[in-house]
Amino acid sequence: MPTPAPHGIHKRSLLRDDVYASIRDAIVDGTFKPGERLRDPELEAWLGVSRTPIREALLRLERAGLVMAQPGRATIVAPYDPASTISAQQVVASLHELATRLAVPALTGRQLSAMTDANARFEQALENDDVEAALVADDEFHGVFVASCGNTMIPDVLEQALPLLRRVERQRFSSYAGRHSVAQHANITRLAGMGDADGAALASRENWLTLGVES
Repeated sequence: MPTPAPHGIHKRSLLRDDVYASIRDAIVDGTFKPGERLRDPELEAWLGVSRTPIREALLRLERAGLVMAQPGRATIVAPYDPASTISAQQVVASLHELATRLAVPALTGRQLSAMTDANARFEQALENDDVEAALVADDEFHGVFVASCGNTMIPDVLEQALPLLRRVERQRFSSYAGRHSVAQHANITRLAGMGDADGAALASRENWLTLGVES
């Protein structure tokens, strides 16, 4: 399994969430390919941590559908599974719809401005073919609703469901199809600014359902 060369990415005091995020991101960005075997010693050398947080991270990734554990044999990167990805998309779309509906009545002008700024950076990233920056800006845009909705279960469930969609998001944001999200974001912001919680919620849901998951 080709792992990145160790270069002091993490310290020994690395938190479990950081180990999880590092392996998750390496799977999503294609560093670890579908079907590749994830070997504990190589992950330990790369991340500079003990086996315990790595095994915990792999268990979380298995629950998220990104790895497959073969008892007594190996842990491998899960191949793309359309059915699981569609299921994750439905959950993510519904949760963002709920978060938007709950958040809109309490949104401030500053938060609406933050959404507009995030969408501008999102558009610029797409024009620059910078997928990583587009993903960050997209997360920041939708994150305004999630952070303001008042329901602490929503981000917890999103953390489990969203990673499966990252592969699809990366493909969309690296193609012309991703440009449509700019206008969708602008419409969501407009509706939220009008106080139209239902309209913004439905527009947010539609935004997530247009990712183009292949069945």
